Amino acid sequence: MKISGKWIEDTASQKICRMLTDAGHQALFVGGCVRNALLNAPINDIDIATDALPERVIEIARGQGLKSIPTGILHGTITVIADHTPFEITTFRRDIETDGRRASVRFSTDVVEDAMRRDFTMNALYAHADGTVVDPLAGMPDLLDRHVRFVGQAEERITEDYLRILRFFRFHAWYGDPLGGIDPEGLAAVAAHVDGLAQLSGERVGAEVLKLLNALDPAPSVAAMRSTGVLQAVVPGADDRALAPLVHIEAEQAQTPDPLRRLACLGGGVAGLKLSNKQARYLHILREEIGQGKPLRELSYRHGPQAAFDVVLLRSALFEQPVSPSALDEIE
Repeated sequence: MKISGKWIEDTASQKICRMLTDAGHQALFVGGCVRNALLNAPINDIDIATDALPERVIEIARGQGLKSIPTGILHGTITVIADHTPFEITTFRRDIETDGRRASVRFSTDVVEDAMRRDFTMNALYAHADGTVVDPLAGMPDLLDRHVRFVGQAEERITEDYLRILRFFRFHAWYGDPLGGIDPEGLAAVAAHVDGLAQLSGERVGAEVLKLLNALDPAPSVAAMRSTGVLQAVVPGADDRALAPLVHIEAEQAQTPDPLRRLACLGGGVAGLKLSNKQARYLHILREEIGQGKPLRELSYRHGPQAAFDVVLLRSALFEQPVSPSALDEIE
């Protein structure tokens, strides 16, 4: 199987691959760019895996007149700039020690070892510069079935980094088959290790929760989070009953997903999410105004039209009331 697209055929992408292969090393696109290309989904970042050591990548890039930045050199990652485009190039590696938050790695020359340390089978897919897909762990069927499955033993992957608990639900929200349910082995392992989330920083948890809530329809995944105790662990006191109605109302009103609007819908405590000051202020406005009953004209004047309309959507979902046809006119 081959993948194609502007991103892989781009002059800069091909230049980076040739830079490595001409020096006698492997160059494989990996992770999200390969996964999303196979799913015809948008591609944001281009990551490349290689058997070249980080110092060797820097040396090769310098020889080609390309700028390199040691963004994560201890873990094997060098960012190389080609035609103003950044490419993260990471040496094949395997974990030798983990503590639930970070890993110590040893570099490798084996793509299978590199694939075995990844979180989900759909992320352990690689591709050569010509688009030929490399599937070391036979993860392609999971991807095509939109089945989010941990690599190897789910418990082992989770205890290596407890953030994978939230990534499990986020990937299900973004890429899972909504009619196919959620992987039972993964779900059981998550439920057994909910306490591990307490080891994570609020910044990491908050970023992951917002990414999850930004999916087109995160309601089934959030419901699964509730059933395992994960939702209460990250947003104590949250209630997701109005989330599915909100998603439906957003679609009716042609509103794009907004994670803060959806977080406001869940309620509960968000102190542990370490939101930015701007995000925290906006969330506070939405939550304060939902039940205040102020006229839409006043809400729009005080907080802006988008905030006013977000309150309209939240009131509709939480209080089971239709959106007034005149709401937009009042706000404007």
